[in-house]
Amino acid sequence: MEETKKSNAWALFPLLAFVLLFLGIGIVTGDFSTMPLNVAITIAVIIGLLLNRKEKFVHKVEVFTRGAGESNIILMVLIFLLAGAFSQTTEDMGGVTSTVNLGLSLIPQNLLIVGLFVICMFVSISMGTSVGTVAAIAPVGFGLSEATDVSAAITMATVVGGSMFGDNLSMISDTTIAAVRTQKTKMSDKFKVNFRIVLPGALISIIVIWLLTHSAHVDHTKSYDFNFIKVIPYLFVLILAIVGINVIIVLLGGTLLSGIIGLIDGSFGWTELLKSISEGIIGMEDIAIIAILIGGLVSLIQHNGGINWLLNFVRSKVKSKRGAEFGIASLVSVADISTANNTISILMSGPLAKDISDEYKIDPRKSASLLDIFGGCFQGLLPYSPQLIAAAGVASISPFELVPYSIYPIVLGLSGIVAILFGLPRLKPRK
Repeated sequence: MEETKKSNAWALFPLLAFVLLFLGIGIVTGDFSTMPLNVAITIAVIIGLLLNRKEKFVHKVEVFTRGAGESNIILMVLIFLLAGAFSQTTEDMGGVTSTVNLGLSLIPQNLLIVGLFVICMFVSISMGTSVGTVAAIAPVGFGLSEATDVSAAITMATVVGGSMFGDNLSMISDTTIAAVRTQKTKMSDKFKVNFRIVLPGALISIIVIWLLTHSAHVDHTKSYDFNFIKVIPYLFVLILAIVGINVIIVLLGGTLLSGIIGLIDGSFGWTELLKSISEGIIGMEDIAIIAILIGGLVSLIQHNGGINWLLNFVRSKVKSKRGAEFGIASLVSVADISTANNTISILMSGPLAKDISDEYKIDPRKSASLLDIFGGCFQGLLPYSPQLIAAAGVASISPFELVPYSIYPIVLGLSGIVAILFGLPRLKPRK
């Protein structure tokens, strides 16, 4: 993203237009799928390119393409495409059905969705990426919703919530690394403080999810046979994530293993395997393009001074230590709402948050935790975040349908607010 000292509230108009366009037409028509996300973001990009007439159009296009090609954006696109290949290949091989049926056979039906949440927590904290976790586990979540009377919106939101748990805590998460580096503290110290803040929220989320889904009904007149061999690709992905293998290698290995199993047991031949991989990649292309367009739009907004205006506005309201902590939370929140990328939002707001924490003597372990908590909170709530778009895309529903059931992101934000209000956790001064 291009650095700039400009500050201009008007630069935020394209983002506002995108949200109002998508949300407004959905409300008016009663169907949030009426306005496709790719059309809404394209219109917002056009508006962004037409703003700031003092600059040449060709330069604004260059700013857009630089942001669209930013390394985090392209990595996200690659994860989407590889996850599509893995998901489609594993589904065509019969892995999704076997995994769902295994869960239905072994897990009490009143704990199915809670189990899904815990699995996503475990995978994401091991893998270090919420996007990768959503892409890998969402098909299983959708399969559970089809096998029970639990709505797809609840299961997909549960996948996103569990995925955000690890994104916020994992030692190999880019958001954790960004928060620690900008606040100049240790990874282990930040983890301990962060974990103490969010653990109650995770437990509360489990209880709420259980209350919402404990009456889930499984049709026992149907057969839920499974082949354990076909479950191995998901176990393989889980084990590699736990070991700490890079998510790209995890998805490539999972796809290869699913292909081998499918070829051996006759689920498909070589041509069908290639077709499955192709269909999986094609199925994720729309989401990938949306991620690229959002990255370019954010670059335009930042170049024109919109993000800087937001950050300066929040900083100007800080008057006390508690206010400073709320200021840090607000900084990363408004940045994430504007960018739909919690890593980028932490990198943008981190240096300013460090200045505030130094001025008001806030422990860097606490400031790093607040950055990660509130970045993750809104990332799991924004209907235009890659996580919600990917999860909703698997179930062919609107991302807006997931928002009311995004229990953990909501509780995560509330946990952060409680920690600020009551000065929690009580930290001993470091030597």
